[in-house]
This record gives sequence, structure tokens and C-alpha cells, in this order.
Amino acid sequence: MKTQTDLHRVVIVGGGAGGLVLATRLGKSLGRKKKAHITLIDCTRTHVWKPLLHEIAAGSMNPDKHELEYIAQAHWNHFHFRLGRMDGLDRAKQEVYVAPYFDDGVEVIPRRTFKYDTLLIAVGSTTNDFGIAGAREHCIALDTQNQAEYFHKQLTNALLKAQTQAEPVQAGQLEVVIVGAGATGVELAAELHNTTREVAAYGLDKIDPDKDIKISIIEASDRVLPALPPKLSLAVDVELRKLRVHVYAGERVTEVTSKGVHTHSGRFIPSALVVWAAGIKAPDFLRNLDGLEVNRINQLVVKRTLQTTLDENIFAFGDCAACPWPGHDENVPPRAQSAHQQASMLVDTIKARIAGKEKLPEYTYRDYGSLVNLGRYSTVGSLMGAIAGGSMYIEGLFARLMYQSLYQMHLMALHGFWAVMLQGMARLITRRTEARVKLH
Repeated sequence: MKTQTDLHRVVIVGGGAGGLVLATRLGKSLGRKKKAHITLIDCTRTHVWKPLLHEIAAGSMNPDKHELEYIAQAHWNHFHFRLGRMDGLDRAKQEVYVAPYFDDGVEVIPRRTFKYDTLLIAVGSTTNDFGIAGAREHCIALDTQNQAEYFHKQLTNALLKAQTQAEPVQAGQLEVVIVGAGATGVELAAELHNTTREVAAYGLDKIDPDKDIKISIIEASDRVLPALPPKLSLAVDVELRKLRVHVYAGERVTEVTSKGVHTHSGRFIPSALVVWAAGIKAPDFLRNLDGLEVNRINQLVVKRTLQTTLDENIFAFGDCAACPWPGHDENVPPRAQSAHQQASMLVDTIKARIAGKEKLPEYTYRDYGSLVNLGRYSTVGSLMGAIAGGSMYIEGLFARLMYQSLYQMHLMALHGFWAVMLQGMARLITRRTEARVKLH
């Protein structure tokens, strides 16, 4: 049997949906059998599924119930977790450099170096403010759990201030402006409509939600959800307007100040809370990663094998990778389903590399459609996408069940089918027990 030092060293940087699934599957198939040494590096201690961040921001979900401790996942699935942020690379030495980890200004973990035989980078993306004046200073992004929780804290503080101040609510004081009408923007708007309408139930009786609280979305394209089918876009637009969300399509933001948002048409929307959800870019540190090729938004340029163009031992996938899409003028879209599909393929890729095979699998993107959840009000979407040669429009209960199943599929990839089913049964029994207690 090979010793730990003789094993093929697989280092995965980034524990998002794709990275964590890949580490888990490789740990189960290779780490458990001592066929490879699997290490996952991430700058946070816990994993939260990114599509849930808008619910955390709106306050409609308790993040504690959906957090997954990386160290526990690593223990149960035979891989190693290391806390820290990658900040450098030496391709000649095949070494990854990880910055010191600080907590409350105190260095907890010193700088470290990790050697690899295969390196997989899956550090995701951040919002792209396109250099708009004031955007970085006055906007809140929703890329991380900390940012989502910070927004919710700022929203709560704004409501409490309005409740206790002597003067009337000022223009923009309780108006949330969301820049960008992609899935994050429209789902956040719907969730905010729901949670802010419940303020009176928590004793904030001096605030009239319909008069004092306003939610606006600004989108540079001529419609919401511009990357999705027009029929889906129209359906979501109609639902948002029913919720009295102000939709400003065809408006390009030119400046953000502490007072509000200016657009190219001369419009000014007063707001004390601005969320920037328009556009993406890969993390800036990738631009100077020992000469690896990147595009204009910092994505690592990869071949269809997901190998970087200048180093066959380094792979990138998910939002941080610019992967070719045969037959299209654009790269594979930066969506969760892309990262999951790529992670599945990379399991076979790593096994092939360990076996010494020269030919590696090539990635082909499969569009399984899109679903947009507007809270308790509506869920709409399209299924199958390009696979069926078109799309099938769905809405209502079926669409809602499909949307909820996406998260369950993510959990199954991490924990297995039976673990998720047993957890679901346990929650159902708990709810029924609580209901019986209330009745008696």
C-alpha cells in the first residue's frame, strides 16, 4: 500500500457548490481507498448554498440551519480541509500558497504551502461593479453569507430607526434599490416584499409597509432576466409589478451616492440601501497567478478538458473558468448547473490521470432549464432548455416543487440519498409533533 507521501496529491481551491461536491465524491471514491490524497482549501469555515443567500439577506431563512461545517464534511468523507485564502502559485514547484488566517485581528493560522499533482481551482465569482462611481463604497453585494447577513442587519437597523424617530420617514430612508435584474435581484426583491410586510407583526406599528417601504430594480437591459427566455422574463416582470416592485428596465446606473442612485437618463432614485447584483467577475488574484491565461473578467481560460491553457496539471471550473461552448459565440454560462456538471466530469478526469491515461474527458454543457422563485407568491421557469430543442414553460406548484428539489439534489450530492431522506422524515415527524402540542 502506498504511503501518504506517495499518493497522488489533489488540491481543490474553493468550497462552493462545485468544489465541495468534487471533494466529497473524490474523498469517497479515492480518499477512502487511499488511492489519492484529497485536500480542500476554502477561506471560510462553513458552506452555504449560494442560491439561498437572498433569503438570508431578506431575513426569511435562518442560516444556522443550512450551514455545513467543512471540517465535519471532510472527516465523514475522507478528504482534508484547510482553512485559508489562496493568494499565490508556483507552477514550476507545483505549490499553492495560502495567506495567514486572522480572526479579530489576531493571526490564528500562519502562511502555508501545499504541494499538488493536480490542482483544481473553483473559487467562484464576485459581483462586477464595472468601475461605476460610488458603487464599491455605497453598495452591498450578495456574494457571501457575511454580506447577506450584513445587508439584513442594515435593513433591520433602518426599520428600527424609522420606528423610533420623531420625524416622518424621509424619501429613500426605507427604499431598497437592487441594481441588476438577474435571478439574485428578482428573487431578493420578492423575498423583501414578503419580509418587510411582516414588520407590524414584530411591533413596528409606526411603519406602513405599503407607503413607507419601497423596492426597486434597475436593469441595463430592456427586460428582467435578460439571460433567460423572453416568456420567462415577461412572467417574472408581471409578478414583480403585482408585488409593487418598481422595475426600471433599460436604465444604466452612472453613479451611486449615500443618497441614492443616478441613471444615464437623468433619473434619480433615492435609497439608503443599495444592493449591487449586476454582472460577475472572477476574483482579482487570478489575474496574477503565475502567468495563467485569463480573460477580461479574470476568468481562467480553459480547454474543454477544463485544463488551463498553459498548464495541464491545473484545472478550473465553475464561475471562475472561461470554458468554450462549441457551436456558440460565448463561453459556458456561469450557472450552478454548469459547476455541478463539471464537478461530475472531473471525478472521472482525476481517476484517469491517476491511472496514467493521456486522453481526458471533454466537457459539454447541457442546459436543463431555469427556475426563478418569487417566494410564496410564484415560481416560474423553463425546463430542459437546449436538450429538447427548445424550452417548456412551467409555473405554479410544479415549478415550486422543482425549485425546491434543486437544493435537495445539492444535499444528496454532499450527503447521499438515504441521509437526506432520513433527515426529511425527521423534520416531518418534528413538525407533526409540534403541531399536536399546539392543538392540545
